[in-house]
Amino acid sequence: MLNDRLTGGVELPRRWLWLFRLFRWYSRRYVRKHFHAVLLSKSGHAFPPVEREPLLIVLNHPAWWDPMICMVLSNVIADRDQFAAIDAEAVKQYAAFKKMGFIPVDTKSLRGAAEFVRLGLSILSQPNRVYWVTAQGRFTDVRERPLAISAGVGHLASRMMAGAVLPLALEYTFWTERTPEALVRVGEPLRIAEHPGLSGKEWTSLIESTMTQNLDTLNAETVSRDPEKFTALLAGKVGVGGPYDWWRRFKAWIRGRKFDPSHGKH
Repeated sequence: MLNDRLTGGVELPRRWLWLFRLFRWYSRRYVRKHFHAVLLSKSGHAFPPVEREPLLIVLNHPAWWDPMICMVLSNVIADRDQFAAIDAEAVKQYAAFKKMGFIPVDTKSLRGAAEFVRLGLSILSQPNRVYWVTAQGRFTDVRERPLAISAGVGHLASRMMAGAVLPLALEYTFWTERTPEALVRVGEPLRIAEHPGLSGKEWTSLIESTMTQNLDTLNAETVSRDPEKFTALLAGKVGVGGPYDWWRRFKAWIRGRKFDPSHGKH
């Protein structure tokens, strides 16, 4: 456990857990409405990879949908105490996020970077806590290389005393349905105890390398368009809807078959 000298005695914002749970419930419904499915790659690592230890989850930032998908994923570890970094400017527009455990981060100043590390250490000073961070700090295409993650993430990892850094890859794509797929892959966990003495710069390089490998693998699986490589975490609606699906349903009824609105194998 981190002592007060390392955490800086930082007081975290007061949270309304009922509001967080309500937003998670809303996010699941909203994602189900707009996506065909949220799919987790079978080739990745377990989620979560460690028992009760602090967990720093770092992910790429391809779209506006990322917080919603992370809320869906947070349901898998609902028994953990969860926080997430959010751009300080965004909080000015959506103040309720602070009440749900979203931590404002000023990405445009050195003072903001230092505050990010101090707050992150305070969060990760306790077991069973999770801190979600979009490591790139801006919207970035999944094919862009290098990922150019924030150095603050590496400096935070270098000061952690226990737990792990978990790379998470996200990608959104259209396959055979009207609505897109949200694809997720869990990369190799980087356990703090297995990398003693690394500097912030070295941790940044290690995290970026692991994130890149994870995202490269997910990109290849996305191109394969093979749903058998994934496990469904959340299923949305299938089919086109309207007169087209009415006609397809009628044809299935005439032929004595069960109507399947999907266009693919899943």
